Amino acid sequence: MFDLTPYRRNDGKRIAPYNPFREMEELERRLFGGFLGGSDLSAFKTDITDQGDSYLLEADLPGFEKKDIHLDLSGDTLTVHAERRSSHEEKGDHDRYVHLERSYGSYSRSFDVSMIRTDEIKAQYQNGVLKLTMPKKKDALPEAKHLEIE
Repeated sequence: MFDLTPYRRNDGKRIAPYNPFREMEELERRLFGGFLGGSDLSAFKTDITDQGDSYLLEADLPGFEKKDIHLDLSGDTLTVHAERRSSHEEKGDHDRYVHLERSYGSYSRSFDVSMIRTDEIKAQYQNGVLKLTMPKKKDALPEAKHLEIE
């Protein structure tokens, strides 16, 4: 039979499925500057490159001090946690600001390190970029081999 999903016209050109939460999501995006539903405040951008015998993880953490970045290993999970505190909240001069766009809060990402020699991870933080050199486990490197068909 027919699908009973309600539709509404969008721009008068096409019919889009009705989403009762669409207006609420649009309101949140306008109020919070696109952080909800768009970019994630709790995450930061990372690049991971294969260096042959190790991986290089580079995470963009501009504006953080080294003391505010924490690396925690729990089992096969590496968690990078960074926290930026608002200076205007600490000083109590929040009434003097005309416009605030910089974000403050906790940011964290977790990574699977089951194929890494965790006791040999080296970390450095310079110019807003956290770099982790993570050596691969020896048995983690797969051997290439040819299989015969019987």
